[in-house]
Amino acid sequence: MANTYTLISSVTVGSGGASSIDFTSIPATYTDLLVKMSTRAVATSNFPNTRVRFNSDSGSNYTYRRLYGTGVAAGSDTATETGAMIANTNGSDSTANTFAITDFYIPNYLSSNQKAIGAETASENNGTTAYIFAMADIWTGTTAITSMSIYSDYNFAQYSTAYLYGISNA
Repeated sequence: MANTYTLISSVTVGSGGASSIDFTSIPATYTDLLVKMSTRAVATSNFPNTRVRFNSDSGSNYTYRRLYGTGVAAGSDTATETGAMIANTNGSDSTANTFAITDFYIPNYLSSNQKAIGAETASENNGTTAYIFAMADIWTGTTAITSMSIYSDYNFAQYSTAYLYGISNA
């Protein structure tokens, strides 16, 4: 169990939106990493996918298993991608000013082993459709994570936020 959470960096998307939320120069002084996000996409569809890439690795080195519920149905899927699936975010078809909430956790981010990522997200539409997702990802990279780029199928809307925490278990 974590003893300390230290805010490493935070990003708030400004006017005009952003194609990604990036954290660079992640220090090698923690045991695990945690990202907490509140996001909305500039999209003509609802609930676009959101992914993360580590250390600029854009190869098909990420695999996920996703469980989801819509309020009407439940399901699961799995795929290999060019980024770890971490969320489905609210789009412009969602109720105005609603943002998806997402947390994702990366234990042992400095290890020379493949990296596991656990993510959960909720996307509210204040209507008949709302999603909750749980994702289990793996990145096959074996280097320490020193940077990450979070991106969506569409740009992030103004006021989307992300907070990167370092966690020490000692």
